[in-house]
Amino acid sequence: MINRYESGSLVNTLYCSKCLKTYNLNEIQTFATCCDKPLVFSYHLEKKTSKTIINNDIKSIWRYASFLPILSIKNIISLGEGLTPTSKIEILGKFINHEHLYLKDESGNPTGSFKARGLSVAVSKLKELGIQKCIIPTAGNAGGALAAYCAKANIEATIIIPRHTPKVFKDECAIYGAHLILVDGLINDCGTKAKALNKNGDYFDMSTLKEPYRLEGKKIMGYEIAEYFNWDLPDFIFYPAGGGTGLIGIWKAFQEMIALGWIKNKLPKMIAVQSSNCAPIKEAYKDSINWKEKFNPEPSIANGLAVPYPFGMDLMLNVIKESHGEVCTIEEEKIKETVHFFSQKEGILISPEGAATFMALSHLKNKGTVGKEDRVLLLNTGSGYKYIENVV
Repeated sequence: MINRYESGSLVNTLYCSKCLKTYNLNEIQTFATCCDKPLVFSYHLEKKTSKTIINNDIKSIWRYASFLPILSIKNIISLGEGLTPTSKIEILGKFINHEHLYLKDESGNPTGSFKARGLSVAVSKLKELGIQKCIIPTAGNAGGALAAYCAKANIEATIIIPRHTPKVFKDECAIYGAHLILVDGLINDCGTKAKALNKNGDYFDMSTLKEPYRLEGKKIMGYEIAEYFNWDLPDFIFYPAGGGTGLIGIWKAFQEMIALGWIKNKLPKMIAVQSSNCAPIKEAYKDSINWKEKFNPEPSIANGLAVPYPFGMDLMLNVIKESHGEVCTIEEEKIKETVHFFSQKEGILISPEGAATFMALSHLKNKGTVGKEDRVLLLNTGSGYKYIENVV
């Protein structure tokens, strides 16, 4: 049994998310080949664990290093990711007659999105494992984040991105020194290209949930949410779900904190928000077996939501089911209108993904799903500045 390492990590096992078969922590791992499903880390979690284990002197996700899988602090690659602000949204809250409305804004992360969290942990693990080359298919933000962290770690990064992606996403990858490849189609087409390029296993594949490390970085959003709300979680969390690591990670963090005795058993309803142009979760929620047969995905101005066939679908559906949540889809034109409306009212240039969560809240309030007194948290996963080309 593995106990504490130099970093203070409480990491325990790495296991298949379906059959629970364990995999070696100290070897390079991708996904669970036994079931073709994501691998997930577990930790030694005891109710007697004090919150003093959080290192408040560190102003990044690494204040929670005990719940991350890096075994030596010398391998940590950080650009100051995490500890993003949560604030009350008062003007638009009044507009929709909702007093307890909050926004966690991930736009202040390095490279402008929540992707920095996962890539900080993943690239740190690449360094720890001695990996020198990696490849990623991306809808945009993950490519820029990988390029930045690999630049600091002196690791070679190859980024495969849809040709129609706004220019700023492609430019930042190039500026950080990554090898950039453009592909016609969506992120699944980029994944196909990555697989072909990596047929000899020359690269470590950083595709969403086809490695277990990015999820751990994303889950720290859950710890930060709990800390902000003084360990009494909101009633609803609206999350813009593409590949799904954020949705899955936040829920994983809540489960860990229950085991630690840090939060009560009352958990938020998790609302997965998607674009009507590309809503695989909605299709799978209706028919988890045959959903792919008539699914025809299209690009979205919310690039991060254009993930047609997410590898973590089963895990996302489990989160929605376990939390008694649901899936909500928003029309493209409504997303665009809401970027302008939200920005003009609150002074925050919100991303299209974040804008979709506000429209989803309005929709569920009208349905009566969300009550006036419910505490609601919206997630803005990236900076709207990167999407100006899409929304002007």
